[in-house]
Amino acid sequence: CNQSEMNDFSFHSMSREQKAVDRARKAFLTGRSKSLEYRITQLKNLLRFVKERQMEISEGLKKDLRRSECGTPLYETLGLESEINLAVRNLKQWAAPRPVSKSMMTISDQVYIQPEPLGVVLVIGAWNYPWAVTIGPLVGAMAAGNAAVIKPSEVSSHTSKVMEDLLPLYLDKELYPVVTGGVTETQELLKQRFDHIFYTGNGTVAKIIMEAAAKHLTPTTLELGGKSPCYIDKNCDLSIACRRIAWGKYSNCGQTCIAPDYILCDPSMQDRVIEEIKKNIKEFYTEDPKKCQDYGRIINQRHFKRLMALLDGSTIAVGGENEESECYIGPTVLRDVKPDAKVMQEEIFGPLLPILTVSSADEAIKFINQREKPLALYIFSSDNKLIKRMIAETSSGGVLANDCLMHFSVTSLPFGGVGNSGMGHYHGKYGFDNLSHLRGCLIKQLKMEGVNKMRYPPHTADKLGWALGGSMLCSRTPKSWY
Repeated sequence: CNQSEMNDFSFHSMSREQKAVDRARKAFLTGRSKSLEYRITQLKNLLRFVKERQMEISEGLKKDLRRSECGTPLYETLGLESEINLAVRNLKQWAAPRPVSKSMMTISDQVYIQPEPLGVVLVIGAWNYPWAVTIGPLVGAMAAGNAAVIKPSEVSSHTSKVMEDLLPLYLDKELYPVVTGGVTETQELLKQRFDHIFYTGNGTVAKIIMEAAAKHLTPTTLELGGKSPCYIDKNCDLSIACRRIAWGKYSNCGQTCIAPDYILCDPSMQDRVIEEIKKNIKEFYTEDPKKCQDYGRIINQRHFKRLMALLDGSTIAVGGENEESECYIGPTVLRDVKPDAKVMQEEIFGPLLPILTVSSADEAIKFINQREKPLALYIFSSDNKLIKRMIAETSSGGVLANDCLMHFSVTSLPFGGVGNSGMGHYHGKYGFDNLSHLRGCLIKQLKMEGVNKMRYPPHTADKLGWALGGSMLCSRTPKSWY
């Protein structure tokens, strides 16, 4: 048989996942995604998809998470539209050569950074905000000129089906294929070679992904989670603080990677904190959150059982109502929680809010630093010095003072973790840069050879003196030469 027939046989013997990656690689190698006009067209098509398919997106989220009709734009699509518009508006500037400072040795040369596409990116999304954390990274991948294989979470199965059925109607289906499925399909994808893997999820799976990526020396971005602390200082408006904490904790039924995981406060404040949060739960979700359309459900029974087990050994101060058949757990506050309690041993990822008491900011800082670095740190205080001190003396993916969750929506800030809460970042230009190769370029001319004599053998004391003198001059290069 001839080479063409052999290639056809090889392609047909591939798995579905291999074929998707192979097509994406071939589409990338055509060079069409390098064109800024093509990227902008594809991004505008993605924006059109988000706007035109609101009904299908909303229906899928309602089936998966019992997300309300108004909750879908608030927590998913409005942010995506903003991210896409930002990329379209700024792409030419982001992709342009970036001049850098020059020295005496490069004063007549071209010295710049050229962002270039990496190649084929694998985006593995999560189920809790399946559009924001799957399509969000895709925006950065597309803007940077990459091909991208999109793997939505099988846990949010209805949303996954919407992506599989409808995205190819709007996007270049060779450059941006959607691959659905569970563990087996993901394992098959991870056997393939990618130029970057972007994963949102938990640390256990992240280790498997890093191990698979290492076989091809593939860089990874890992958007994970952890136990994000929330410190409430005595010097703050407790009523406003607790309203914002209650909103941040119970949105999406607590299934948010940057939800405040637990509260640290002075023992004298605990009762009032409980009362204020209880008041806000009623205000947000009525006397019966189970019947409130704005209060969601736990994603499945496995997570329901996991969360119920976390309650062992803790005292319920508010809530605790639950119904397994509906995957319902009401907004819950736990009081006098000990550091060794079951609920403090893992990220909660549900509507359980433990309160631990500390005697001072010093003790809070020590408590935070004794644990893994979280994705977010929340500080509620009217004392700006204390806020700056806690920022200086702790480490976390991001910090937000006097509110919850809102830093995720600021596209001029990088969003990502540190240590156990992840690596790499995205949003706006940070997503573009993260999924680009920032290529250092130096273009010299074949003249002024006299300047180079000092670097050529034979090496002498005189030449070394010239080099040292040149080095001193370089350290005093005027800013006007940059």
